[in-house]
Amino acid sequence: MDVQAVSTQLTEIQSQLNFITAELEASRRQRQEIQELKTDLNVIVKDLFQTAVTELEEVAPFVDTGDFLYLLKKIIRNTRNITVLITKLENVFDLMKDGGPIGKELFNDLLRELDTLDQKGYFDFIRASKQIMDNIVTHFTVEDVRLLGDNIVTILDTVKNLTQPEMLQAINNAASIYKNLDPQESESYSLWRVFKELNTPEMKRGIGFMVMFLKNIAAENGTLNTQPITKGEE
Repeated sequence: MDVQAVSTQLTEIQSQLNFITAELEASRRQRQEIQELKTDLNVIVKDLFQTAVTELEEVAPFVDTGDFLYLLKKIIRNTRNITVLITKLENVFDLMKDGGPIGKELFNDLLRELDTLDQKGYFDFIRASKQIMDNIVTHFTVEDVRLLGDNIVTILDTVKNLTQPEMLQAINNAASIYKNLDPQESESYSLWRVFKELNTPEMKRGIGFMVMFLKNIAAENGTLNTQPITKGEE
């Protein structure tokens, strides 16, 4: 056999031995790692088991092994309901995810609106109105509030009548006339001049209006006073 051929064969044999040795070393390291992992897992499992035993000892007087079986049966029987509930939760989460940008935009709009109201002085007005409420609470009793509630319809009817356009116009005219009159500059009237003024068309209309007004008030008061007394008013 040729020396060169023998040398080549020995080289191939050495290469194969090196490969086998490397594979054996890799297998040894893998077995060692697996063994170390098993050792670590054993320690972790022992700790978990010991912790579970300790924790279960605290609740042992309150539960029975049959309770777990009953709970498991309930879960199995209600699998469809649980699935429906999970589906609904997923839909809610999807809705919250999709509505997040909309909610953020609405929140930003709310902040802008609140800022606008603050710049216009609404919140300052509300804070100042607190003093008005304090004065009302201080100066009125609960009985006053009850009486106000009993007569609120009459009060609102009165306010409604006063806020009619013709009433507002009449009040405004009266206020304007009073504003333009100066008691210090009013003329002195003798009895004769007063009688003479009473004979003018304006005074006659004024006196007629006052007479009608007083007659209607008297008639209205008479109607109220002659109404039958109810059982609760006896």
